[in-house]
Amino acid sequence: MPRNDISALVAEAAADVPDRQALVESGGRSLTWAQLEDEVARLATGLGAHGVRAGQRVMIVVGNRIEFVTTYLAVLRAQVVAVPVNPRSTAGEVARMVADSGSRLVVVDETALDVVRRALEELGPEATAPTVVVTGAEPGEGELALDDLRADVVRPVPPLPDPEKLAALLYTSGTSGLPRAAMLSHRALLANIEQVAAVEPPMMHGDDVVLGVLPLFHVYGLNAVLGGVLRHRARLLLVEHYDPQAVLDLIDDEACSVVPIAPPVFAHWLPDEHLRERLGPVRLVLSGSAPLEREVIEQFTSLTGIPVHQGYGLTEAAPVVTSTLCSKEPHAGSVGAALPGIELRLVDETWGQVEGEDPGQIQVRGDNLFSGYWPDGSDGPDADGWYSTGDVGFLDASGDLFLVDRVKELVIVSGFNVYPTEVEDVIREVDGVADAAVIGVPDDETGEAVVAYVVPVGGLANARTHLEEAVRAHAVVRLARFKHPSRIEVVDELPLTATGKVQKGRLRGIERRRVQGLLE
Repeated sequence: MPRNDISALVAEAAADVPDRQALVESGGRSLTWAQLEDEVARLATGLGAHGVRAGQRVMIVVGNRIEFVTTYLAVLRAQVVAVPVNPRSTAGEVARMVADSGSRLVVVDETALDVVRRALEELGPEATAPTVVVTGAEPGEGELALDDLRADVVRPVPPLPDPEKLAALLYTSGTSGLPRAAMLSHRALLANIEQVAAVEPPMMHGDDVVLGVLPLFHVYGLNAVLGGVLRHRARLLLVEHYDPQAVLDLIDDEACSVVPIAPPVFAHWLPDEHLRERLGPVRLVLSGSAPLEREVIEQFTSLTGIPVHQGYGLTEAAPVVTSTLCSKEPHAGSVGAALPGIELRLVDETWGQVEGEDPGQIQVRGDNLFSGYWPDGSDGPDADGWYSTGDVGFLDASGDLFLVDRVKELVIVSGFNVYPTEVEDVIREVDGVADAAVIGVPDDETGEAVVAYVVPVGGLANARTHLEEAVRAHAVVRLARFKHPSRIEVVDELPLTATGKVQKGRLRGIERRRVQGLLE
């Protein structure tokens, strides 16, 4: 029988292996599959009892803990729409997403509670404020505890009538401007889980312990990791705070066999002279969310004997598109071949298909694709089902994909998308700033880092130190930490085209010369 809803995977596991452990937190709390099903059913019933109806939105501002998983799955079962958000977002960012999504409830843990409260104050009294539901702390006046949502008696939820119904809104940088919410249907999320499950050899087995350090609000952690665990009935070790040494201890203590991580983790681990022993239980390392240098993979595998498989994906594809597990043979520098059920092609500037091994913009087609951007489904797949990713690559004769560049100016910091326009707009708010341009530069730890070029009002005299400090202080208030400029260059002017557009290629050239030691 085809599944229409991810939460059905929990019900099936609870029926078959009720006493097997499903989730365990690094602090020791755990749930079996039967307990997880009970929590999901009670919360799903409770959402309805509190007036939340199918199609309405519930924002989840919670770290990697059991309550994120139970809330997310309950929202899906209740046919409500989940809006997972980074708990480290600023109040301004949360306010914008609440207003944009029209969320009815905001479920928040103690780490982000103050930020959410400030965000709702920013919305103002004329806005319809969502109800705040708190876990990990006492609720304030007018707020609910998450336990208050748990129903005493579970009412069965009717089956999802149509898998095309919206399941989740995930905020990501689209083709322009501020972050936009990608509309992921139940069909898209389930399709990618099945596409990944069809890969041979499998990424996960039922007896695997899977490291859950990738944030669950990010599509990689949400569907590639959690979705895979639900599909295979593996055990997920939830890690809320990433600390390189503590995570290595957990991998050893909890016998993690599958370790999905982002590229910056390798830089933290490679210097450890006991790395092979500390990763003793691991059979497979999966890397995604940003490209990984070939030399890093070779060094890691030679030190540990553990294969590293990487892939290419994007939020709009729910997320996995390719994997080196799908490659016919290993190709250095490749991000692998398309998963079963996914098609790739390359197009040129006139949308003509590129033949041979010439580079072109990557287009993707498959049941895993999103339904366009919230709220009207704009900029989604075309009439033939193809979605233009904005990334540039080439395909070799065996079908392996190699990433070359990005059409978009997106900067990817530790696997998270930073859109330069958003950072530039924030910098321009600072008194004394005439103009700003933001680019990404290579970074050994985070993959890329944000660099801001800032032009002061009235010229450089006495402006450099003061302006740099003012921009940094304002960024702390207005932007999530991963969006902060790692370096600020105060300059007389920005290089412009004849039509007044900033020549970011020239700024990137300056950065390349800086790396090569040609600039002070």
